[in-house]
Amino acid sequence: MRIAALIVAAGRGLRASHESGLPKQYASIGGEPMLTRTLRAFASHPRIDVALVVIHPEDAGLYEEASRPFAEKLRKPAMGGPRRQDSVRAGLEALNADAPRAVLIHDAARPFVEADLITRVISSLDDHAGALPCLPVTDTLKRGSGGRVIDTLDRDGLWSAQTPQGFRFEAILAAHRAAAQDSTLAFTDDAAVAEWFGLDVALVEGSEHNRKLTSAEDLLIADKLLRPDGARADTIRVASGYDVHAFGPGESVTLCGVRIPHAKMLVGHSDADVGLHALTDALLGTIAAGDIGTHFPPTDARWRGAASEIFLKHAASLVAERGGVIVHVDVTLLCESPRIGPHREAMQSRIAEILGLGAGQVSIKATTNEGLGFIGRGDGIAAMATATVCLP
Repeated sequence: MRIAALIVAAGRGLRASHESGLPKQYASIGGEPMLTRTLRAFASHPRIDVALVVIHPEDAGLYEEASRPFAEKLRKPAMGGPRRQDSVRAGLEALNADAPRAVLIHDAARPFVEADLITRVISSLDDHAGALPCLPVTDTLKRGSGGRVIDTLDRDGLWSAQTPQGFRFEAILAAHRAAAQDSTLAFTDDAAVAEWFGLDVALVEGSEHNRKLTSAEDLLIADKLLRPDGARADTIRVASGYDVHAFGPGESVTLCGVRIPHAKMLVGHSDADVGLHALTDALLGTIAAGDIGTHFPPTDARWRGAASEIFLKHAASLVAERGGVIVHVDVTLLCESPRIGPHREAMQSRIAEILGLGAGQVSIKATTNEGLGFIGRGDGIAAMATATVCLP
């Protein structure tokens, strides 16, 4: 069954009133936009073939930045309408150009949806036209009027609905098209549209973790839970990297992204930036993703003379795709010359710029080899690097 994910992210999120002034789906939680976390859950799921996001027309730039890590699995975004059901219908119509057999419709404001929940919804569509993840209502329900309680409701048989809500594609598209013919009809979720249209919708076990972030307080709590300084020790990974390059004829060296005049140059397939190479390997090590040669083979002519910041940005993007946050990086350069001290701050600033870190999260150190070995003879430069990453 070819399956699509339709992410609804066209709202303004007025109840959140995030301090950044951004719509809540683009507000940062744990160091990245909420929408990025939501997309990762579906883009990484083995049974989701394609995803499409419905956005507000004014949010194209924000969407492009938040969705960049998953571009290969995403279709062009659809523009939302004044109501949620209008936005969903716009997304369904956009998917219809190459229609899937089933679609999972999910709110961008539920970034903690789990792979098991997605699987349960998909599996339920084998026997039903629709699938609704939900949890039984456990709180006592009261009806009120004029600021006073007037009744206690029976909660037996009541469920709290979640997303993603799954449907056979042709059925839910027909239901939304039919509902659009009557402007007086207003539905709060897609299961309600399906029920109105007469579709068979199954109840599927939801998840307590799959909460919708609605208020500014919700965002603050989520951000605090995801920040590295509040993380459990077992979510922190530390890895090291090492690289070395020999000197050859030249007039400058590039170290940690900074060009330094020198009587020789470092020899390598790329720009031979030994500091960034070691740091790239350290970042790749935090997610067990091989080494720099795995991703950028020296036999590939595309990387001849390439700036090493390309490699470092790639490693950082892979960490971000795993939901990781870079906490700190440390580079030690081993050389007799050139002198590193005068360029230390520039190197810190350059690495911080490449990785989107503060200068205080980047450490640059240097030492000589006291005249010993190939480094002591001035034959080349080596670098050691350590990266600390927080993974969810």
